[in-house]
Amino acid sequence: MILEHAILDVAPGEAADYETAVKEALPLIAATPGFIRFEIRPCLEKPGRYLLLVEWRELADHTVGFRGSDRYQAWKNLLHRFYSPFPLVEHFGSPVVSS
Repeated sequence: MILEHAILDVAPGEAADYETAVKEALPLIAATPGFIRFEIRPCLEKPGRYLLLVEWRELADHTVGFRGSDRYQAWKNLLHRFYSPFPLVEHFGSPVVSS
C-alpha cells in the first residue's frame, strides 16, 4: 500500500466552497483502479489548511492511472483553483513502526 500525503492551503474565505468541491470531486478519484481510501482533515491550528491522505495499491495507480485519466482533468478543474500555494504531493511506503 502507498500513502499519498499533501498539505493543502486554501485561499482565505474559500474553505466552505472548497469542502463542497471536494465532496463533488471524490467520485472522480474513487473510480480509479487501485484506489483504496481518501480523506481530507481540517487543520485545528490554521483555518483553511487541510491534510490530504489517499491510500493506493501501487504508486502507478496514482501517478499514471489517476493523473493520466480524464477524471484527473475534471479533478483539477474542480479543486486546483483553491490552492495557494500549490501543494507538494508526496508518496510514502509501508510503515516502519505502527501500533
